[in-house]
Amino acid sequence: MENKVLEIKNFYASYGEEDIIKNINLNIYNKKITAMMGPSGCGKSTLMRCVNRMHELNPNASHKGNIFLNSNNIFKINAILLRRKVGMVFQKPNPFPTMSIYDNVIAGYKLNGIKKSKEEKDYLVEESLKNAALWEEVKNALHKKGTFLSGGQQQRLCIARALAMKPEILLLDEPTSALDPNSTAFIEELIVNLKKTVSILLVTHNIAQAARVSDYTAFIFLGELIEFGETDKVFTVPQDKRTEEYLTGKFG
Repeated sequence: MENKVLEIKNFYASYGEEDIIKNINLNIYNKKITAMMGPSGCGKSTLMRCVNRMHELNPNASHKGNIFLNSNNIFKINAILLRRKVGMVFQKPNPFPTMSIYDNVIAGYKLNGIKKSKEEKDYLVEESLKNAALWEEVKNALHKKGTFLSGGQQQRLCIARALAMKPEILLLDEPTSALDPNSTAFIEELIVNLKKTVSILLVTHNIAQAARVSDYTAFIFLGELIEFGETDKVFTVPQDKRTEEYLTGKFG
């Protein structure tokens, strides 16, 4: 059996009185890509925001149930420490606009007050940009602002920033939805390469993308986990009629 990096158990998440996520039980496996798909508003992003404890920053938000990261209950870990272990990349590329490419990559260390020597920082920046397939494009422009890069490059910079903290899992929330097809293909190739070193949970509404890059697929509908399994099986022999209807475009 595969090693679990993340275990979600009997998990509910709400805003006010309304349950957005209902009794989710889901395992995310080590150094695999798990795609979480479903129609807009079905709860995918809410579940992801619970994993790095951003959901609870909303004063009306609540949750019950448990999430374990490498067997540690995430709700018993300091949230700031947890977010070092759980990297997050959002839909729209969001480099820090006042910072250089170099400073963007190591921003997590600065924000957490973690001191590094110049040599350590140089190494981290180069390693993270190489891992994000961006080093060759920016190595002579490290002290330019991150915002001068193209959209696809900015998103790879955000991935490098997340990787620099050496996360145990990387959360990608529709990371290509704001990008053109070329940049999307590049990011997909990058995601597949990254699973050699980090476990990935990818939220996507792009069914073809889930089929191309993921090892496992979870289908979420109206806050419930309808189906979960190896991507090939979910796509070729779905066990639930709703999964089949979603995959064939009957709703979405």
